[in-house]
Amino acid sequence: MAKKEAKKAAESPEVVKGKFKIKPGKPAKIVSSELAFEVPLFKVFTDQVLEKGADKPVRRDIIRHNGSVVILAVDDSKKKDPLIVIERQYRHAAGQFLYELPAGKVDEGEDRLAAAKRELIEETGLRAKKWKELTRYFASPGFLGEWMQVYVAEGLTPGEAQPEADERIEIFQVRLSEILRLIEAGEVRDGKTLVSVMLYARLRKRK
Repeated sequence: MAKKEAKKAAESPEVVKGKFKIKPGKPAKIVSSELAFEVPLFKVFTDQVLEKGADKPVRRDIIRHNGSVVILAVDDSKKKDPLIVIERQYRHAAGQFLYELPAGKVDEGEDRLAAAKRELIEETGLRAKKWKELTRYFASPGFLGEWMQVYVAEGLTPGEAQPEADERIEIFQVRLSEILRLIEAGEVRDGKTLVSVMLYARLRKRK
């Protein structure tokens, strides 16, 4: 019966008229949780989870991470087409160089805004007078528990970068219009940069 109902729901999604209300719901019951793997950056847990509507637990292998911060650093001295700080660095997991916004992990017990300020200085040397939250999102919630907090940083002043020993980063300031052109051309492949830049550009149009 449950399979038939699930199939019917998949074939006939509910059509929403008017505003769409978000219903967060409650977390599923964790029947058991076992640490399967651990490195300094993250831990992997094998959980048995009883999800709503299920008649038995299912296995979920989940990466747990302290979370990350993303910084959309803006030089808005030219209001119509501000400069955005972009980094180029090699990403081994992707097997290629990516163009992306400054970002980094949050240390255990660290305040997220403090982490964002730290990461911006470490990677670019820049400091910002004005900070505001833009959005936050889960990068890959099918197996990754990390969520990313995006900040807009304005009122930039230069300084000396303090990259970690394994970081080799090139820094650019690129016009917002040019980044949007590259996004439309499919040349920007980093998820946090796509999410942050496009949302920022959309919100600017409303002002």
